[in-house]
Amino acid sequence: MKEHIFPDIFYGNVKAFFTTRVLGSDIEKICNFLSIKKEDIFLPVQRHTSRVFVLGTGRKPTVADAVITNRKGIFIGVQVADCVPILLHDRKKNVIGAVHAGWRGTAGQIIKKTLIKMGEVFYSSPENITIALGPSIRLKCYVVDKDVKDSICDATGNGTYFKEYPNGKYRVDLASANVRQALSMGILKEHIWMSRDCTYCNPHTYYSYRYEKASRGRQGGFIGIL
Repeated sequence: MKEHIFPDIFYGNVKAFFTTRVLGSDIEKICNFLSIKKEDIFLPVQRHTSRVFVLGTGRKPTVADAVITNRKGIFIGVQVADCVPILLHDRKKNVIGAVHAGWRGTAGQIIKKTLIKMGEVFYSSPENITIALGPSIRLKCYVVDKDVKDSICDATGNGTYFKEYPNGKYRVDLASANVRQALSMGILKEHIWMSRDCTYCNPHTYYSYRYEKASRGRQGGFIGIL
């Protein structure tokens, strides 16, 4: 069983990884894995929003579904159990980001808002940003109603990330929708890495809310500047 996934798109003084059930989002286990203190990890209070939080010196719990920072020695992360965990790194400005993109976040263009905020606060340029999308529920397993599909399409535009399903249902690939949004912002295709793993298809490796029909646990995506 894989314990963690290190996207090979990141390099330099950045460490980034996605966890499986083994580490999940257990802060103590992740701290032991990284050999750091609990205070060196920051997770936002996720509420399926499209809010982007800029992490400075404070550590107060904050409602947001994306975090960006240029602080060294801090790992930022998000927790998921079917939604898309997205990690970002501006290699020129040395800025990192972590995004939780469920269907509401995707419909709210959270990846676009994160990129815009990186530009506004840290003067990041899209061509210098690399992005990794971790394991999430994929096209053949994520069935939604038309209103959900329409909300995502309104934010993303047409594409191959959705297919019509019998009885007025649709299959949607949230990861691919977020890739399309990132590309529309100027992110280079060669700077994007996307996991092929489907959380629903691999319930022994990943937590899947839809598979388990309950919230039994979450894995995560974490990134830090060393």
